[in-house]
Amino acid sequence: MNSVPARRTRILAATTAAAGLLLVAGCTSTDDGGSGSKTAAGGVELVKAGQLTTCTHLPYPPFQSEIDGKVQGFDVALIDLVAKDLGVKQEIRDTPFENFKTGAFLNSGECDLAAAGMTITEERKKNVDFSDPYFDATQAVLADKGAGINSFADLKGKKVGAQAQTTGEDYAKSQGLDPVSFESSDAVLNGLRSGQVDAVVIDYPVVQGWLKDKANADAFEVADNINTGEQYGFTVKKGNTKLLAAVNKALSEARSDGTYRELYEKWIGPYDESAASASPSAS
Repeated sequence: MNSVPARRTRILAATTAAAGLLLVAGCTSTDDGGSGSKTAAGGVELVKAGQLTTCTHLPYPPFQSEIDGKVQGFDVALIDLVAKDLGVKQEIRDTPFENFKTGAFLNSGECDLAAAGMTITEERKKNVDFSDPYFDATQAVLADKGAGINSFADLKGKKVGAQAQTTGEDYAKSQGLDPVSFESSDAVLNGLRSGQVDAVVIDYPVVQGWLKDKANADAFEVADNINTGEQYGFTVKKGNTKLLAAVNKALSEARSDGTYRELYEKWIGPYDESAASASPSAS
C-alpha cells in the first residue's frame, strides 16, 4: 500500500436516516442511566458514566460500518483500545459529518470524541483538538475495465464520480474536472456500478475494501494512485488534554506492541511500515 496520506475532507450536511441513533461497538456496556462516576482511569472526564461515547458518520468501510448488527472497522478497533485503557466500553453515535468540522457534538457534550476517517486540517484545528495521526493513505482512481482509463490523465472527457466534500472531489476539481457528487461512499460505488460514471476518485482503502468483492474486482480496476499528502486523526473537544493524551497513548502502544499492525492487516490490507510511524501532527 502506498505510504503517503490522502484523507477525506468530508463536510456532509445531510443527515442519514440513522443520525443520532446510538449504536454499540463491540461488547454491550451496561447503561447505568447516568449514575456513578463519570471520571475514568487517568482522571479522564466522560460525558456518560461507564462508556466512551464516539461520534462517527456511517458508513465508511473499512474504518467504520455496520457489520452483522455491530459497528465495526479500523477506527472502531483503535478506539476500543482507548476505551479498554480507561476501563469502559465504547459506544458509537452516527451523526452528520459536518459536526466533526465544527466540533458541535463534542462541545454540546453528546460525544467524548469523534472517529470518522477524518482529515487533519488547519481549519478544523481551530474547532477541535486532533490526536496524533493514525493513518496515511492515497486517493485512488477506480475505473470500469472497459472505459480505457489507465491513469488520472485519462479522466479528461470521461464521466467521473466522487464523494461530496472529500479530498477526492477537491482534487478532481483542482485538476479541471467536474465530478458528479455522491453523498456517501456506497452511493459512489453504486454510481460506478450503474454506469452513471466511468470512474471515481476516492480514498484507496475504500477501494481496497470494494475490490475484495469478486464482482467488483471483475468489473473495475485501479487506474492510478494519487498522493494528496494528508493524514487521519481522531478529535476531542478543544482543551480536553487528558482524553487526548489517553488516545495518543493507546495509539503509541498499539504501534509498538504489534496491535496496530494486526488491526491494519485485518481491516485495511497489506501492512505498510510507514503507516505506523506517522509523525505527530503539529499542534
